[in-house]
Amino acid sequence: MSLDSATRERIQTLLKDHRVVLFMKGDRQQPMCGFSAAATNTLNELLPEYHTVNVLEDPEIREGIKLYGEWPTIPQLYVEGELVGGADIIRQMYGSGELHTLFGAAAPDRTPPEITITDAAAEAIRQGTANAQGVALHLEIGPDHSAGFQLAPAGDHDIVAVSNGLEVHFDPASAQRARGIVIDWVSTVQGEGLSLKFPGAQEVGMLTVQQLKDRLAANDITLVDVRPAADRAKAAPLAQARVLEEEGFEQLATLPKDTALAFICHFGVSSRAMAERFAAHGFSNVHNVEGGMETWAREIDTSVPRY
Repeated sequence: MSLDSATRERIQTLLKDHRVVLFMKGDRQQPMCGFSAAATNTLNELLPEYHTVNVLEDPEIREGIKLYGEWPTIPQLYVEGELVGGADIIRQMYGSGELHTLFGAAAPDRTPPEITITDAAAEAIRQGTANAQGVALHLEIGPDHSAGFQLAPAGDHDIVAVSNGLEVHFDPASAQRARGIVIDWVSTVQGEGLSLKFPGAQEVGMLTVQQLKDRLAANDITLVDVRPAADRAKAAPLAQARVLEEEGFEQLATLPKDTALAFICHFGVSSRAMAERFAAHGFSNVHNVEGGMETWAREIDTSVPRY
């Protein structure tokens, strides 16, 4: 299959008009696949502006760009008209510092962060990785303090911090954000898991559904529904709730830092994670609704569908 001249010309015009072009699924504000999200998350660390092309809205470009650069997958990054690569190469170049050089940015600080892993967390990590061979524990922390652990092979350019006899691997940006964090193992009514506490972050308070009802009646708290659209279709958000998916983290994060916030989801698990992100982001009056919409439907308003 060959690339038709009209599509080739469109691609060449895009590359001529913009120094940095990312062909992706979705756009910078709303990536529509994990690989595109990984690419934009990395580029956002270094570039205030770059051009994106949503291939989902343009089938000719979607197929044409694969032929143009002889690269079979999306996303694809071009700089000054030259193909750099896809999401994995972008991440590798970021970790090594090559991407910084390409964009004329200062070399990344590779000083390992000072972190603390509690005894409880260390024991849980050791148990969980006892049979994992040839992999390392990686922690990625986003600019909004969202965090994720994963087991993956160690990279040549990982920044490695050690605490309680355990190694944690970071990319350059995550290493900077990890300075002073405490990794703990916590138990809640929803289950157990690793938890991060950032320096200066406020504790997340617990709110029962009855307490939420009273505070909504008093109009002294902002409720944020963090459920995805599929869940909201099964049981609509409470009348006073703001919907995270519709407004976005960035918009809600512009609220005054002392705003009283309550987060709710189906059972109270994902809402706690989001509450912790807001607390880490400097909000000082943050609560999680224990039991979520399920408990609200059972104890407060039985007309709310349970699912």
